[in-house]
Amino acid sequence: MESFGRRGTVSLMRPRVPAPLHSETRPTRNVQREKAEALRALHRPGHPLVLINAWDCASARILAEAGAPAVATTSAGIAFSCGYPDGEKISRDLMLEAVARICGAVAVPVTADVEAGYGASPEDAYRTAAGALEAGAAGLNLEDGGGGAGQPLVELALQVEKIRAVREAEELAGVPLVLNARTDVFLDAVGPEGERLDEAVRRGKAYHRAGADCVFVPGVTDPAIIAALVLRLDCPINVLASAGSPSIAELARLGVARVSLGSGPMRAALTLFERLVKEVSERGTYSSLEGIVSHGAMNERMS
Repeated sequence: MESFGRRGTVSLMRPRVPAPLHSETRPTRNVQREKAEALRALHRPGHPLVLINAWDCASARILAEAGAPAVATTSAGIAFSCGYPDGEKISRDLMLEAVARICGAVAVPVTADVEAGYGASPEDAYRTAAGALEAGAAGLNLEDGGGGAGQPLVELALQVEKIRAVREAEELAGVPLVLNARTDVFLDAVGPEGERLDEAVRRGKAYHRAGADCVFVPGVTDPAIIAALVLRLDCPINVLASAGSPSIAELARLGVARVSLGSGPMRAALTLFERLVKEVSERGTYSSLEGIVSHGAMNERMS
């Protein structure tokens, strides 16, 4: 494959990507295109798309059954469930296999969290985007964290090239991807506190110009900063919700277009498991199992 230049060109030789599991349920290109268009249309400032992120087929099925119009994966949740810490320690192939299983488990659009693209180069971002499309994804997250030792964020020009590489992959495949470009300025507390808003806006504007559909700024809970991001970026904005974040209604009032919960739901499930382990080992009782979904109901859901 040729290296990417300033225009983000790439040879027509497609990269090898892992064959998706559940391939018999993989959507056709027309269906996948419709899913991407539907996902993009859900990004409406003031009427946010709320994504309670899934980490496996069971959690994705629960979301779809509850009426979720789309499913987002959590890279951290998938990594944890596969025995890896977060931060691109899991391989591209393993992550995309998990994404493929989730895409095959639900009929709604799936947007895949692929961290920073599993490699430092635009070619790596291209391969990852191509693999996400092969897996059946309608969208993906691409973050700018992990720039290397002493550099918490990827250099801006390089990140722009990686975003363009994602667009090259979708153009070659003939299937669109809803690209959610994430900047970790606030999440990683990069630079002086008083300069973070300007830096997040600078990066977000560049990512949007390069082709991102939505700009994701995790680590922000202050309504005033969220409102400033919405106003100054002037494109769909995604925020990460956690305990202490403004409510969905408040985020809607601020003009947010997308709200995601990241690995929080998976960690919440593991918290219940930890409580059960402690109760059984220390007290010999099982009250933590009260009110849980029945085996039959879960079995039927997975059928």
